Amino acid sequence: MKIYAFLGGMWGLIIIGGGLAVTVLGPLDLGTYGVNATVKGGVAILLVVLWVFILVKLTRYIFR
Repeated sequence: MKIYAFLGGMWGLIIIGGGLAVTVLGPLDLGTYGVNATVKGGVAILLVVLWVFILVKLTRYIFR
């Protein structure tokens, strides 16, 4: 049963992260192409790092 909670939490994080990327990063326009791509890439990498951090905490909580 624990594995299903883990998989459900992982899917929830994927859906929330995708929604944030589409609603926040999609319409973001800072003018020049280089700056815009750099900011979007940096925020996307930050979201991935945050996703991994939360997933590790969730894993430790579920499988302790």
